[in-house]
Amino acid sequence: MLHTKGSSSETSSLAPYETPSLFDLQKLFWFRGGSDNHLDQVWPNLFLGDAWAARSKATLQSLSITHILNAAAGPYSINTGARYYKDLQVVYHGVEAFDDPSFDLSVFFYDAANFIQKALCTPGGKVFVHCAMGISRSASLVLAFLMIHENMTLVEALKTVNSHRDICPNPGFLSQLRDLDIKLNEERKGVRESATKEP
Repeated sequence: MLHTKGSSSETSSLAPYETPSLFDLQKLFWFRGGSDNHLDQVWPNLFLGDAWAARSKATLQSLSITHILNAAAGPYSINTGARYYKDLQVVYHGVEAFDDPSFDLSVFFYDAANFIQKALCTPGGKVFVHCAMGISRSASLVLAFLMIHENMTLVEALKTVNSHRDICPNPGFLSQLRDLDIKLNEERKGVRESATKEP
């Protein structure tokens, strides 16, 4: 029995990655491994958190945060903005997103991912990404960054972030991340296939 189990896992690791169903992705959140702090480091120099942390300049200063991505910007949400942080010398980027399954967050995936990537490539760069709770909107943008710039699959990105912070993107956002995963996976397959065809 043990031998069979081992050999099946060896086989599955050789099989090409396929994006799981939405239900299977949601099951990954059943196993809570992270924390529910106001903010957590989920990747080197990348922090994910909530509105309390976003408004706590002392906390941000103590962590030497240089860039802030607000995934709940706007007058009806976490209305901080660049002026709020003018005495901190941080680079601010706001995304007016609503934590609603029908909201299209995917239009912000690449902009947000590029902002995070540029920030992390800045000497001493430390990025804080937040929304109201730090579990859905901001978490989705962090996942998109890991998929786009760190070449992670959605499953790898979910496991990476969830091991440091309990996150739970709403079903609509998860579905949009799933679409991104399928697209990136197809692109990677294309690159691999063209590489093998080259003489």
